[in-house]
Amino acid sequence: MTYSLLIDGGPLLWLILGLGAVALLVFLERSLHLHRSRINETDLLSGIITNLRHGNPTEAILMCEDTPGPVAHIVAEAIRQRNVPRADLVSILHTEGLAEISRMERRLSVLALIAQVAPILGLLGTVLALLKTVLQAEANAPFVQSADFLHGLVPALTTTAAGLLVALPAFAGFNALVVKIDRLVLDMEHAAAEIVQFLDANRSQADPRQRKLGL
Repeated sequence: MTYSLLIDGGPLLWLILGLGAVALLVFLERSLHLHRSRINETDLLSGIITNLRHGNPTEAILMCEDTPGPVAHIVAEAIRQRNVPRADLVSILHTEGLAEISRMERRLSVLALIAQVAPILGLLGTVLALLKTVLQAEANAPFVQSADFLHGLVPALTTTAAGLLVALPAFAGFNALVVKIDRLVLDMEHAAAEIVQFLDANRSQADPRQRKLGL
């Protein structure tokens, strides 16, 4: 029965199922990537600040490079640019944060597109199947049996059902990933604020000539 539905559904049904497979792969890849990127930024900042207080910025940067995710990247960039004026440092971290958000949202638009397109394709399949059924009934008139008409409705409803079954999980997956990204963005903002505050508080220890030149 299932195989018969797949055959009767036609190319649009296979296209919808293919989009569903793509949506699943994108969701799993992005979900795994974001899961790996989520760290305990409090522990990371504690270790970073300890190294900086002991005059080991290189060790602090290496610690960031060994830690996956955008939070560690933001903190590492702040340490590299630690001698620039505060306003410039904030601007640099803002730019880096936008780049990290863009990387986290990569391929997310694919899920949104599939969630929008799948039900439309299902509806199109339904309309085409109904049109085919009506034309066949008209050609066979007046010898039209209800069984023939009902048989034509099966593939029509199948494409609509498939479109909805693909669109709903794709939409739910998209929103779940957006929530994960929002949490990472909050972690980035917290880490950036903490490291900027620490660097600004310890800026007085830098050489006055370097501070004047913004180095």
